[in-house]
Amino acid sequence: MANSLLLGFLGLAALLLPFGAVAAASSVSSSSAASSIHDLLRSYGLPGGLLPREVDSYTLDRPSGQLQVRLGRPCYARFDGMVLFDSVVRANLTYGGLRALVGVSQEELFLWLPVREILVSDPSSGLILFDIGLAHKQLSLSLFESPPDCSTGEEGEGLSGPGGGDQPLKMRF
Repeated sequence: MANSLLLGFLGLAALLLPFGAVAAASSVSSSSAASSIHDLLRSYGLPGGLLPREVDSYTLDRPSGQLQVRLGRPCYARFDGMVLFDSVVRANLTYGGLRALVGVSQEELFLWLPVREILVSDPSSGLILFDIGLAHKQLSLSLFESPPDCSTGEEGEGLSGPGGGDQPLKMRF
C-alpha cells in the first residue's frame, strides 16, 4: 500500500512538473532590480527613468502584466514637480503604459493626487501622458530618461511623508 501511494505521488509530481516550469518561466523576479527594472520599462516602450534608482526588487507576471516594484521605504523624487513613491508600487504593465497604477502620487497645488496611468501612445511625439484623476498632464519624455534619486524627505528635508516634519500639511487623495 505504501509503495502504491509513493508511486501515485511520484506519478502526479511527474505530471505537474512541466506546468510548474511554465509558470516559473512566465514570471520575472529580480532582487537586484536597480538597473534591470529600468531596462524592463524600456523594453516595454517606456522611459527607464519613471521609477527611482532606489528600487529594491520587482516581480512581473508576464501573462497578466501585473508588475510589483518594492522600494526600501516611501520616498520623494522630482521630475516636473514632486512625486511620492510608496514602498510598494503596483501596475499593469503593457507596451507603452503603466495602467491601474497604485503607489505613486503627484503634488498639484498643495494636494497629493494619485497617478492612475502613465502612457506613451506616440513615442515620436516626445511626450508622456500622466492621468492624475482630475486631469491629464503631458510632459516631455526627456524628463524621464534617467532614473531619479529618491529622498525620504520632500526636497531632501527629511520628511516621512506628506504633512510630516516642519512642512505645511498637504492633503493626499
